Amino acid sequence: MSQIIKPDHAELTWQGSISFQRDGSSMIPWRIPYDKLELFPPDALLERAEKPAGVRISFYSNTVNLSGEIGFYPEPEDQDSFMLDLLCDGSFHSSIEFTSQTRFDFHNLPNEEKLIELWLPQFMRFELKHLEIDDGSSIRRYEDNRPKWITYGSSITHCRAAERASQTWPALVAREHGLNLTCLGYGGNCHLEPMIARMIRDMPADFISMKIGINIYGSASMSIRTFMSSVIGFIEIIREKHRDTPLAVISPIYSLPREETLNAVEMNLQIMRNEISQAVSKVQSYGDTNIHYIDGLSLFNSNHSHLLPDTLHPNAEGYKILAQNFLKEVAVPLFKK
Repeated sequence: MSQIIKPDHAELTWQGSISFQRDGSSMIPWRIPYDKLELFPPDALLERAEKPAGVRISFYSNTVNLSGEIGFYPEPEDQDSFMLDLLCDGSFHSSIEFTSQTRFDFHNLPNEEKLIELWLPQFMRFELKHLEIDDGSSIRRYEDNRPKWITYGSSITHCRAAERASQTWPALVAREHGLNLTCLGYGGNCHLEPMIARMIRDMPADFISMKIGINIYGSASMSIRTFMSSVIGFIEIIREKHRDTPLAVISPIYSLPREETLNAVEMNLQIMRNEISQAVSKVQSYGDTNIHYIDGLSLFNSNHSHLLPDTLHPNAEGYKILAQNFLKEVAVPLFKK
């Protein structure tokens, strides 16, 4: 016999989500406000925002078995499998691989009360119908008092190619540095959308980072005329309610074909790094002492090019290197608790 736990059970803590879509008793986490989807164009952003990178379901329980029922939404263009990770007291326990099934089962959890964290697949729409724990086992809410960290970025922050959901670089950094993560990495997007800036502005945060530029280069969506002003505008919107929050502004990591090659609006990554650096300097000149420019090459440079199988996105090993360098260059010196 099992206890059925509904997704909105008061003892479940959903972390890293912005809002929920409800279908009967089922819940689908979103990383933008679901009730304002029409204000967050384009459709490509909406499609990525329903993929729950960094989202986890947390609670205390002494259950030995944990199961659940989900809705599965296969995407014809995706050949990937998707991993649901279970951590107990911060340590990896096991993963479930989804191919087409709608049920998952974890067994042999420690026979004592522990913090259970389910890290949801970072690149799969996830609808939770219910969880199941052993009949008679306890369930208690987890209150996460760690500093809140919001990180915004592109597919390199979304981390589709990470080994597992709990092995994306933001997930690795958050656990190592003791941070409560909200990941706003949207593959194929991150074009300094004003509505995302307003969303970040209105969220509680102790630390904020934004890793910007690569998709703006790829889509030629901003020119030398508009890029710096958009960076400054995005920052200033966030600063309306986060005046003193440590803010790290990170330029693109290394990508050999894009370093010197001009795109359709005559931008390349070297130009973009200079523009982002200047934008941060201008903001600093008006008294903002807690904004910091981070050169993306300090996190991932030409020495790591062998970890970029498509010359753009790190592979699973590359994301671990990126996490290590982010800890050293950003989290440890800037995100002080």
